Amino acid sequence: MSQYRTPQELLPHRPPFLFVDGLDEVSPGKVVGHKTFGEDEFFFAGHFPSYPVVPGVILVETMAQCGGAGLVEAGIYPPGVIFFLATVDKVKFRHQVRPGDTVVMTVHDEKLSNRIIRQRGILEVGGKLAVEATWMCIISDGASITAQQGNRKGNRI
Repeated sequence: MSQYRTPQELLPHRPPFLFVDGLDEVSPGKVVGHKTFGEDEFFFAGHFPSYPVVPGVILVETMAQCGGAGLVEAGIYPPGVIFFLATVDKVKFRHQVRPGDTVVMTVHDEKLSNRIIRQRGILEVGGKLAVEATWMCIISDGASITAQQGNRKGNRI
């Protein structure tokens, strides 16, 4: 049993677009998490049927979700806060991620404010560097998990 809350308790994302299975380490300025991509992931049916590979954009989203979950677990932002990706920079894809692979994400905070988050991260599979990137997220004005429950007030970026 993990010492950390579940991704569902930390993030507004839900399957099939929740790409963090759990957090392994949360320390000041850093979070480590993991995700196992099952054989039945929705995107494998089209990317690519004869040679399924996790799409690169999903891997970047996986790192960003891990970073957001770490910030909420650390108490920096409240549960249910919605982070919108604003920029993605310096992305390098170095190794494929296939069905059944477990990836480990390590994310570092570069800048945190009440409106902007800048993080950098790496994603490894089988101990090999698969992806590295930096990204910036904007925190929505008042948007939280309640926005998904019908209250759309303040759901602007």
